[in-house]
Amino acid sequence: MAPTSPVRFLTGITTTGTPHLGNYVGAIRPAVQASLRSGTDNFYFLADYHALIKCDEPGRVQRSTQEIAACWLAAGLDPERVCFYRQSDIPEITELTWLLTCVTGKGMLNRAHAYKASVDKNTAAGQDPDADVSAGLFMYPVLMAADILMFKSHRIPVGRDQVQHIEMARDIAQSFNHLYGEHFVLPEAQIDESVAMLPGLDGRKMSKSYDNVIALFAPPAQLRRQIAGIVTDSRAPGEPKQVEGSALFQIFQAFATQDETQQLRQAYADGISWGDAKQMLFERIDREIAPMRERHDALINNPVELEKILQAGARKSRELATPFMAELRHAVGLRNLSAVASATDKKSKAAKGALPAFKQFRESDGLHYFKLVDAGGKLLGQSAGYASPREAGEAISKLRRFANAELAKSLAMAQGASEAELQAALAALRSS
Repeated sequence: MAPTSPVRFLTGITTTGTPHLGNYVGAIRPAVQASLRSGTDNFYFLADYHALIKCDEPGRVQRSTQEIAACWLAAGLDPERVCFYRQSDIPEITELTWLLTCVTGKGMLNRAHAYKASVDKNTAAGQDPDADVSAGLFMYPVLMAADILMFKSHRIPVGRDQVQHIEMARDIAQSFNHLYGEHFVLPEAQIDESVAMLPGLDGRKMSKSYDNVIALFAPPAQLRRQIAGIVTDSRAPGEPKQVEGSALFQIFQAFATQDETQQLRQAYADGISWGDAKQMLFERIDREIAPMRERHDALINNPVELEKILQAGARKSRELATPFMAELRHAVGLRNLSAVASATDKKSKAAKGALPAFKQFRESDGLHYFKLVDAGGKLLGQSAGYASPREAGEAISKLRRFANAELAKSLAMAQGASEAELQAALAALRSS
């Protein structure tokens, strides 16, 4: 039996802040553990180009890049085992972004969640819909698609709020493949429902925007102070305490073994004081973090070594990116003038006469949708949400079989598309 190719996973980390315990539990620790799986290739990158969309402070971007790189390496990411690189060290990614831009419909980008949120906020405030919206924010999904498609990634671990970006990367890849031949792997979102979401000091999700974080590699004295600031109720020592809704207990559980968790659960029932419970939490976190803190601080104090690791990662990554980019340049016609036309040139020309297509996808709201695109990948219409993929598939099947005007109304016409285009596409599918 022939060996199967490794499954490629890719994870990006935007360099605009300093990691906290929530980042460690929800992203860094599980990703480092995943990098040790057999039968996989793993790519981890510092998304500093993405950072420029959110941040115009050069020093902050540089400092964050250094801190995040040190955090991932201190947490156990092995640069010899994975591709660990800085996005801006791979010039092929920005070149690929332009190639993908040229096959991406503006209508698709109009529906990107981040862009729509900005437009909705401006509209609600009575401002121009695009006030303070940069082209970088608008084009964010294309740059993300380039990150993913450059390394032919199969699976992208993301939260539900990022699923749309993976679906867009798939659509962009399909449009390119349709025109220029099969070059890109179609990526899939991987949502891990078991990943812990850590509460912050005030019980809400731990987030810098709430100012409720516990720093990942703070000195022990600062870690102790921040843990002391976790909000608790007014139950006195000796009074039984509730595990449910206790941010302190949830944070402890994210670090502890089952036996340790059960011990604290019993201590709650026995009326442990909040001061003693916070001391237990400090000791349990510090036991896991202290060895990593030493490695982290050594890297922070030796930026030359950190830079050397990133440059080695860039060289390893470019061994894949450079020849692939040459292949893509040739595919679109950016060639040595002595090169002869290839069979794929004729294929891409013939592809323009191909059929429209329905594409199913799942959104962050958990519902299943489908859209209709023409042979060139232009979006013509999108459905309402369905509770299951089977229901969405049944609706598609009816649209394919019956020339029914009422059925066609189940597709909301896309911006820039016409009723005639939509009906012509449906007719082409029915007659195929």
